[in-house]
Amino acid sequence: MSATRETPDAPRAAILLINTGSPAAPEAGAVREYLAEFLSDTRVIELPKWKWWPILHGIILRVRPAKSAERYRGVWLPEGSPLIVHTERTAARLQAAMDERTGGAVRVAWAMRYGRPAADEVFRGLVDSGIERVLVMPLFAQYAAQTSAACLDRIFETALTMRSVPAIRTVRDYHLDEGYIGALVEHLRNFWAREGDPRATGGRLVMSFHGIPAKSSELGDVYERHCHETAARLAERLMLAEDEWSVCFQSRFGRDEWLQPYTLPFVEGLGREGVARVDVICPGFAADCLETIEEIGDELKRAYLTANPTGTFKYIPALNATDEAIRAYTEIAMRELSGWVSGKA
Repeated sequence: MSATRETPDAPRAAILLINTGSPAAPEAGAVREYLAEFLSDTRVIELPKWKWWPILHGIILRVRPAKSAERYRGVWLPEGSPLIVHTERTAARLQAAMDERTGGAVRVAWAMRYGRPAADEVFRGLVDSGIERVLVMPLFAQYAAQTSAACLDRIFETALTMRSVPAIRTVRDYHLDEGYIGALVEHLRNFWAREGDPRATGGRLVMSFHGIPAKSSELGDVYERHCHETAARLAERLMLAEDEWSVCFQSRFGRDEWLQPYTLPFVEGLGREGVARVDVICPGFAADCLETIEEIGDELKRAYLTANPTGTFKYIPALNATDEAIRAYTEIAMRELSGWVSGKA
């Protein structure tokens, strides 16, 4: 009698993509629930509870949800939140690419650090389904405690409560990964092939990254350095002259000093100087969301055109689930999965 043999076809390894998160709906109640979770994380707001919670619960969560809900309604897609939609599409396309490379040996899952689907629940679900090895990949090319580390915190906290903990690997950052830089280069060149090259009219490429408090760099965070390194490598690959590109930081929150220059006043200044065209790309955002669609594509555009009514403003969408993005993520994943799975080149 032959020995009983387990079916070898079920994946034993998984990639878990994690993004920041989004409210479940563009309504004040859903936004309040999301902000309460997001702004309660000590990775995001590095203040003692006695000082921060009266501000959060006494002011911010009373005033901000209704205003933010209106902004979310302006970017909401028929399928839902742009961040959720683009992340889900990215995961689906990456699954197809990984199936091609590994013959179905790797499952691709996706989750949000705040909101739904919750990272801890998705991680636990993978393990419960028989996954024994998990590659956790926060979708942030540049490492920051407020983003990458916050995602990893949730996974490690969950692992501490589990009896059977899978093997875990993490993608810390990929800010200088050749595939990622190459994807940005291809993405920009494709955009300029359609919309024209801003350099032809003396224009400027502005690389806007999400801001963090300036003190984070003083405390040892590498994020600021990562942003500048990504920008410099991208400019080098595009053969941009020094006066053809700039780096700035958006989404400032609160009164403390954040990384500078701030995107809005910087781009307004370009408008006042008469720079004929400004193209803005946000290399740190893997998926379009409120901060790119509304803050850059709408608010920043209005500010620039108010300062320079005859100018031209272009927002270059995030990589989202484009072919170039999927190629980059596939190569990163295959490299990090080395020894766990094998695949064809």
